[in-house]
Amino acid sequence: MDTAPQPSRLFLALWPDAAVRDSLRAWRDAWTWPRGASPVQADKLHVTLHFLGDVAGEQIPELMAGFAVPFSPFALRFEHGALWHKGIAVLEPAATPNGLLALHAELSHALVGLGLQPEARAYRPHVTMARRAGGVAVPADGPVVDWWVDRYVLVESRGGVYTVIKSYGA
Repeated sequence: MDTAPQPSRLFLALWPDAAVRDSLRAWRDAWTWPRGASPVQADKLHVTLHFLGDVAGEQIPELMAGFAVPFSPFALRFEHGALWHKGIAVLEPAATPNGLLALHAELSHALVGLGLQPEARAYRPHVTMARRAGGVAVPADGPVVDWWVDRYVLVESRGGVYTVIKSYGA
């Protein structure tokens, strides 16, 4: 019988407080989802900074320490939805703030310093509203979501449950 610990599936993210989460939920609920769509549960709404994938448990303490990077809080505003390829419905920022780009870059450097490889594709900040949503009518407007970002988090995804294992910032 194999008793080796299972690796942890990790990602770095902007994690909303209760008020921002309520605003994101209102946006999600403003869409009329087609049959078969999978709206994201409210407790999972977030902005991914970096997806790390499966990481061995013994690496986590080193990663937790290594992801503490210089960070200045910034304002992030979401005001329009979009439908991406493969039926991914998202909420996109009106503009990508320099503070977000700087945080993403600092975390990219931290990943490399920890022996991990950041994704090669260009960073497109967003909140995923639903998957398998092809053909959805994107709402013309919705509530503006103003988010003062003063922290980021390291999250573990296990069995469909997201757990914040480390918070950085405020």
